Amino acid sequence: MPKFIRLDKSTKTILKYGLGTVLFVVLAYLIYRQVKQQPDLDEAYRVMRQNLTFRSVVRILTVQLLLMLVNWGIEAWKWQLLVKRLEAISFLRAFRATLAGVSISITTPNRVGEYGGRILYLKNKNKLKGIAVTIVSSFSQLITTIIFGLIGLAYYLYYYSLSAGSEAVMSAGWEKFFVVLLILICIFTIILYFRLPWIVTLFEKIPRLRKVRIFVAIVARYKPRELSILLLLSAVRYVVFSAQYLILLRALGVEIVWWQGFLMNCVIYLALAIIPTFAMAELGIRGQVSVYIMRQLTTNTAGVIYATAAIWVINLCIPAVLGIVLLLGVKIFREK
Repeated sequence: MPKFIRLDKSTKTILKYGLGTVLFVVLAYLIYRQVKQQPDLDEAYRVMRQNLTFRSVVRILTVQLLLMLVNWGIEAWKWQLLVKRLEAISFLRAFRATLAGVSISITTPNRVGEYGGRILYLKNKNKLKGIAVTIVSSFSQLITTIIFGLIGLAYYLYYYSLSAGSEAVMSAGWEKFFVVLLILICIFTIILYFRLPWIVTLFEKIPRLRKVRIFVAIVARYKPRELSILLLLSAVRYVVFSAQYLILLRALGVEIVWWQGFLMNCVIYLALAIIPTFAMAELGIRGQVSVYIMRQLTTNTAGVIYATAAIWVINLCIPAVLGIVLLLGVKIFREK
């Protein structure tokens, strides 16, 4: 029988960061070309310079940083509500754990390693169960992203199309199939979300998973009311970071109707949730997707790119840096 080739850790690291870097360079070059080809580029820069006075920059940064704290504060609140089934922690501790999770997750594909930082703030006996709790929190945010994304996609497909024009990304048939598939996934995830005990049952039926069943059993304890509150908080958080992006677009001279921008932004976040990304290539992928979607509303490619980069730095890089600083204070790191 053929044997699978196993890659050692160093080879995997080289492939991950090497491929990510190459992909980032390619995407960055494509974005650069799109910006250079933008009509009235000089006028766009003139508007940016006019809008971005010292006072306005200070005001915008203040608002953005406050909204960033609200954004991750809501996520910390969600995690605090969930983890109380394991142990009682303060909001401040939950917030520190959330930022620590960001610092670790930013180096993993689609930031799936978020639980790695959070569980460091739990007692040793609760660390493995804390992984299941964190997955439930992420699950609620994913459902919110899919629901808003489908609303935005319905608007996009009604007025525009993924299958029309010279830059079509799929055929009309695949476009319909894609929409139906997303609707089915949305329905399935919502049902599964409110039927979390099914996951425990699945672990019981698969022999290899029975040993870790005790660590996921915690998810079966959450009642529909608790899960509904979690979804509501996820929706509020979604509105917060969407508002951040729209504020930056306006500040950078991208003139769009706010509700149209919000719906297009919903499509962007849906695409980013589906597309596999790596840390080194994430900014390039975000930029390319944003330009493709937002081009229906504006020709100001430069403004869209700069807003996308700024929101990435504010909402991910700054919290990640803060998380690294906080991780240095965790007992396990001090002991080492």
